[in-house]
Amino acid sequence: MLKYTDTQVTFAEVPDEITLCINISNCPCQCKGCHSSYLAEDIGYWITHAQIDSKIITNRGITCVCFMGGDSEPKEVDFWAGYIKEKYPNLKVAWYSGRQELSKDINLWNFDYVKLGPFNEELGPLNSRTTNQRFYKVFHLSSKKSKLMDITHKFWRHETED
Repeated sequence: MLKYTDTQVTFAEVPDEITLCINISNCPCQCKGCHSSYLAEDIGYWITHAQIDSKIITNRGITCVCFMGGDSEPKEVDFWAGYIKEKYPNLKVAWYSGRQELSKDINLWNFDYVKLGPFNEELGPLNSRTTNQRFYKVFHLSSKKSKLMDITHKFWRHETED
């Protein structure tokens, strides 16, 4: 079962969305320089239907729910993403994974966005043009086929000429 430590509403984790971020603990990735290293610990509260519902209902105006982590149990992340998609079809769902490859336990039909890649201190986070991490928008082409489109560039500041 997944544990979370806290939640927050952000405007920067998913481009063009008002996002309820759920911070998942027990991260196995151990990325050097991680800004949320406390999430490597087995701490927090078990995610339940009642807690998910409460967080969504009390954060009116959100357009997306994002699981921050959950790499120790991608099957659970997929379960909760499916629950949100079914019960709240107007909300988008995202997952920030620290793994390089998408887990075989993930059904892309449950997601609108997926971030892949471990944090690499030398290459920087998503808003760095040198980042190794990639942020994808999920497009559903048919009932059995989905495509990931890299939209990492949306995190980069676009310089304007004077």
